[in-house]
Amino acid sequence: MKISELKAGMRNVSVTGKIDSLGDPRTVNLKSGGTNTVADAIISDESGSMKLSLWGDDINKIQPGDKISVENGYINTFKGENSISIGKFGKMTKV
Repeated sequence: MKISELKAGMRNVSVTGKIDSLGDPRTVNLKSGGTNTVADAIISDESGSMKLSLWGDDINKIQPGDKISVENGYINTFKGENSISIGKFGKMTKV
């Protein structure tokens, strides 16, 4: 699947792309209580680019320039911007 084909609300998304940038991690309060660390990366392929939300340990697994594959992710919309989320059932691997 190409990044340009991804739409809000899609599930079971698999995409491969290059990490263009990785933002600084920040701590957020969770709806379920407690906190977690999140960072925003930009992933791109030949069709376009999109924000990739990285949580917890996933933040340290990649660097700008890495090519990665996301399997079983989903598209989330926050403040009007779509982003790819891996979630607890998805998987991110370097390729």
